[in-house]
Amino acid sequence: MPSHPSSRDLLRTLIGFPTVSRDSNLALIHFIRDYLADLGVESLLVPDGTGKKANLYATIGPADRPGICLSGHTDVVPVEDQDWSHDPFDLVERDGRLYGRGTADMKGFVAIALAWAPRFLAARLATPVHYAFSYDEEVGCIGVRGLLKKLEAMPVRPKACVVGEPTSMTPVIAHKGKLSMRAHVHGLEGHSSMTQHGVNAVEYAAEMVAFLRALAREKRDQGPFDDGFDPPYTTVHTGTFAGGTALNIIPNKAAVEFEFRHLPVDDPRELFDRVERFVREELEPEMKTVAAAAGFDFEEITSFPGLAMQEADPEVALVKALSGANATGKVAFGTEAGLFQQAGIPAVICGPGSIEQAHRPDEWISLDQMRRGERFMDRLIERLAA
Repeated sequence: MPSHPSSRDLLRTLIGFPTVSRDSNLALIHFIRDYLADLGVESLLVPDGTGKKANLYATIGPADRPGICLSGHTDVVPVEDQDWSHDPFDLVERDGRLYGRGTADMKGFVAIALAWAPRFLAARLATPVHYAFSYDEEVGCIGVRGLLKKLEAMPVRPKACVVGEPTSMTPVIAHKGKLSMRAHVHGLEGHSSMTQHGVNAVEYAAEMVAFLRALAREKRDQGPFDDGFDPPYTTVHTGTFAGGTALNIIPNKAAVEFEFRHLPVDDPRELFDRVERFVREELEPEMKTVAAAAGFDFEEITSFPGLAMQEADPEVALVKALSGANATGKVAFGTEAGLFQQAGIPAVICGPGSIEQAHRPDEWISLDQMRRGERFMDRLIERLAA
């Protein structure tokens, strides 16, 4: 068999592409396309509206039947204002660890999946392996939606998906969903000594934030609860608050960003409806008695569904067998797995590395975790070649 790059070699190459979400990922995607093409594997690229980013989808094995999809995102979070001990986009090996931006989240998994492509080909699989590599996961699971839409029109779709987010190779069968919103508050400015003639946008925004805080306490105290998650309830969080220009001017504008990270059984739209109803019925009438144009506008920043697989699902049993794990878990952070499930493709999250290392300076993945990921691929070959 001809020599092919190892997982470590490919990880070094992938880390060298600075695919921060705000920037293009095309250089990395084109590298993967060309790497697979050299093996005789054709790729489908699904670009974004600008043409500066793309998803990649490819199949190894028979194309007339559904297989197992290995899914990963190619974007990483920024490195600015982080105290790195070396160039974040240069892989460094030290003390049994591989350091670099994206090693854990989640180019380690992508590198392993690609390194095993020649072995998948040599095994003459009876059931195919599909690759699905996306963009802009880190900013709201944006890119994969276009790929999933493309898959809807295909005659053959994957029958199951493994999303290789860092779980220390423990199968994760559920995660929370997310709905994030931005409120724009419009008031009426004036001199601060004449507050009765103005509408203080900051103060009305603060009343909404206080309502959000009360809603957060309600979910914390009354649930619903699922002890598999940490924390075991839906959370409500205010992240940013901006408004005002000077102390002696009644602020005419304010902006607030807030989010719901919800259990799969909770409906975030119902929670937002409560917030909007409070604003429309309690705050705006008072605002409009002074200025008819005063009020709130809301815009959705991003949203993605939760994941809710069951222990008895055959896809869960498969991933447990491939990982060698006896137990499963649930996580509070979101992934693309919920979108795959929503699209009718059952998904389980399982990948090398720890989420505790993700997004930090000197991000790393252990060589042991890389080896465990490689054993996962070996077992997958045994299953799919049978």
